[in-house]
Amino acid sequence: MTTTILPGQTIGIIGGGQLGRMMALAAKEAGFKIAVLDPGMDSPTGQVADIQIIAPFDDQQALEELADVSDVITYEFENIDVEGLTKLAEIAYVPQGAELIRVTQNRIFEKQAILEAGVIVADYITASTFKELTEKRSELSFPFVVKTARGGYDGKGQQTVSSIDELHLAETLFENGECVAEAFVSFKKEISVIIQRNAHGETAILPIGENIHKCHILHETIVPARIDKKTMDLAKQAAEKIAAHLDMVGTLAVEMFVLETGGIIVNELAPRPHNSGHYSIEATNISQFHQHIRAVCGWPLRQPILWSQAVMVNVLGEHVAPLTTKIAQFPNWSIHLYGKDEAKQKRKMGHVTILTEDLEATLSEIDTSGIWSE
Repeated sequence: MTTTILPGQTIGIIGGGQLGRMMALAAKEAGFKIAVLDPGMDSPTGQVADIQIIAPFDDQQALEELADVSDVITYEFENIDVEGLTKLAEIAYVPQGAELIRVTQNRIFEKQAILEAGVIVADYITASTFKELTEKRSELSFPFVVKTARGGYDGKGQQTVSSIDELHLAETLFENGECVAEAFVSFKKEISVIIQRNAHGETAILPIGENIHKCHILHETIVPARIDKKTMDLAKQAAEKIAAHLDMVGTLAVEMFVLETGGIIVNELAPRPHNSGHYSIEATNISQFHQHIRAVCGWPLRQPILWSQAVMVNVLGEHVAPLTTKIAQFPNWSIHLYGKDEAKQKRKMGHVTILTEDLEATLSEIDTSGIWSE
């Protein structure tokens, strides 16, 4: 049995970052109230919430307090204590449950789930210790990428190994526990497919974005992705299979590699709204945040329509000052800053979305603006 949450009721959000903030703003447009649990006194979500609970994410008393004030609870990031979330689901309405978090927190569980869904991943091996990796490394050809099974983001917690002589570079990763080594994929493009699903099993997929990274951090998302229809169909089918297998509710971002053949290999999953979907605030008839709220509240989903080609570009700490000095020069840019207290190097502080009739001209405009120069 599913529950429908109506305007005037309260949505609890675990996590006070920018994703929670954009969820909260979307929910408030429909008349919902927002409660947020975050250890920060002035979190981006806390700035727009009706109720702030300031405590660590694994604080059971704080989770119970969130349950008391919320009619439904969602989350904006995946590094949540699974045991705490499981207990929370016993006393509160958490339509996404804890299983999706358990699977996506661990790269080994994640790869197993993707394969069980009938979708291809890169060849990989698992190892509990560095010694085990050295014993099993002949099962993969060089180069391969060693990643911690848990934790790690924006390139952290991983090491590329190009030869037997470089194998030692991965040894420190095992200080964090079990690791997975993945065959290096020679890919043509990276794309992400954001699929959203409500408790009735109704799904919707955002227009597919093409992702450009710099220093392992997402730099730009280009929409629509510059791929052919066959690849687009394969990508959507893969996302649908994974979402159905996981019986997920809410939002799932499926990051994929596009091969020279046009085939796809799934790289990783994120069980929440995703950086690569920010363009949807301006460029589609339903943003990923509005759709996420509909999904967790048991509302029917809207089928996304792309109004315009678009480029989303991330604003890191080092970009804030040059961006703010040039706002007047680019009236066609939609600027989003997240309200974070300190503009640290490589920290995601905001993003810019540009609707365009000429993608190449817009990409050139971004480069020549000087804001994102190295």
